[in-house]
Amino acid sequence: MVRTYAPCGQTPVLRVPVTREHLSVISGITLHGQLLMQMQDHAFASAGVVCFLRHLQVHLGERLLIIWDGAPIHLEGAVTAFLQTEVGRQLRVAPLPGYAPDLNPSEGVWDHLKQVELRNVACHNARELRHQLRRAVDRLRQKPHLICSFIKHYGY
Repeated sequence: MVRTYAPCGQTPVLRVPVTREHLSVISGITLHGQLLMQMQDHAFASAGVVCFLRHLQVHLGERLLIIWDGAPIHLEGAVTAFLQTEVGRQLRVAPLPGYAPDLNPSEGVWDHLKQVELRNVACHNARELRHQLRRAVDRLRQKPHLICSFIKHYGY
């Protein structure tokens, strides 16, 4: 339950303009409690996933185990082509079943961000949302033990 400033017994109504503004986020977590993320103002395509995988390799080392959900974007041409390159073959990929949020530790991160860090946050535009999300992620990064708990909770 979330507190509001609406009069008692009345459901608060937020009026927001309908826009085509967009904010897409891709993230990864490590066993040591690190949270890595990239944001952009348009939907991620397979080239963006490849860019993020390279980002992970730069920051975490080239040999990684990637456990990801069954999103179709993970199986698209640019991703599979990258995984077949010499650099991409250093990654081990363990796909989860098609839709299995109960197996994906990143779901714990997003649940925490939405239900705790961003609770009661209402943004006027995508720029403000980006700013609030960055602040929330920075707060979560200060709690690596919490990120590790998401991994343990999901059985890894």
